[in-house]
Amino acid sequence: MAEGTTTDDENIPRYEPNNLNSQVIHIESFRKLWLEALPPDLYSYDTNPEEVEDAKLAELLELPVETLNELKHVCSVDSLKSHPDDSTVDQNLVPPDPKLACLRLRKRRQDYRETLSRDTLGRHELYFNEMESSHKGMLPEDPDTVIPEGELILSFNVIYPVIFERFKHVRAHQTLQVFGSQKLTELRDALCCVTDLQVFGEFSNIPDATPQHISKDHFKSAFFFFEGVFYNDMRYPECQDLSETIRDWAKTHGFPEYTTEKMEDTTFNQLRMRIGYPYYYCHQGDCEHLMILTDMRLIHPDDCRDRSRYPLLTHKHRVLTRKCCVCHLYISRWITTKDRLAPMDPCLFCDKCFRMFHYDTKGNKLYDFEAYVYVDPGVFN
Repeated sequence: MAEGTTTDDENIPRYEPNNLNSQVIHIESFRKLWLEALPPDLYSYDTNPEEVEDAKLAELLELPVETLNELKHVCSVDSLKSHPDDSTVDQNLVPPDPKLACLRLRKRRQDYRETLSRDTLGRHELYFNEMESSHKGMLPEDPDTVIPEGELILSFNVIYPVIFERFKHVRAHQTLQVFGSQKLTELRDALCCVTDLQVFGEFSNIPDATPQHISKDHFKSAFFFFEGVFYNDMRYPECQDLSETIRDWAKTHGFPEYTTEKMEDTTFNQLRMRIGYPYYYCHQGDCEHLMILTDMRLIHPDDCRDRSRYPLLTHKHRVLTRKCCVCHLYISRWITTKDRLAPMDPCLFCDKCFRMFHYDTKGNKLYDFEAYVYVDPGVFN
């Protein structure tokens, strides 16, 4: 084989046992190789996976399918019922004086939970897999918008931006699923960050005149960085190449020359990526997020097949809201600086306390201070 040539085998992921990420994978080649290697009944929408599994099990046990179905009926959970079929039993109800140790522990847990209000239950108990399960097997109303068979589904973890010094925990802010033929701009539009909602300007003199346009309306430039290529969002005339400064710096420091592509002209199938490797998303000039491709697989009947719902949000981290420093009741809407009567600098206020504390009945400032609109990260909850 000539030097420098590549084969399709090089696009197959080979997971490295001593590292956290795979080798570089060309996504479209990955999809084609899987479609060639797998029989159509494993990813077809029309195939019943349970029937395929039963047929394989019957072949492995060298039994007729009828015999296997009879065994499944005899050994099913329904045959172990301790009550008649025409009566219903609450499976969560534990007898008042259970004899089994596992039931005694369960009874103790249930009695403890009854003393708690719903608001004090753990987030994971209330919202575990809520988003992902709500879209399971969802079909669109229009048959023409069904995602075709053999399409790839990619899962991305988007990490919180490191915007303060005491940041100690790396958490996934969002987990989104995209399919391979989508444009990169569709994922960029689906990403939510509190910096996109910020309103710039000092409004202590005109608190009722805050502009309606947010930062995302004014500063539309952004880019992804995947495997040495900057994918810039250039859909609008005011968009700029934010990667130019980075590329100029890389040239003067001995780094390889990076290339650029347009985000709106690129699909995920055209990318070369690694599973488990951190990539880069930048918007609002300097708001930086790590993005990790965590999974890549063929779509199956249990997935949401409605094209209009992708990128599909399957997980969103819930954060505590920042309450007003005066009433400790309402969510903060203003942040003040150089405020001599505030307990701290900067200080957060809800709208009601902010106006009562800083203005008279006619809306005039009582003293000098600076006020800015505050957007609480809890709005994404």
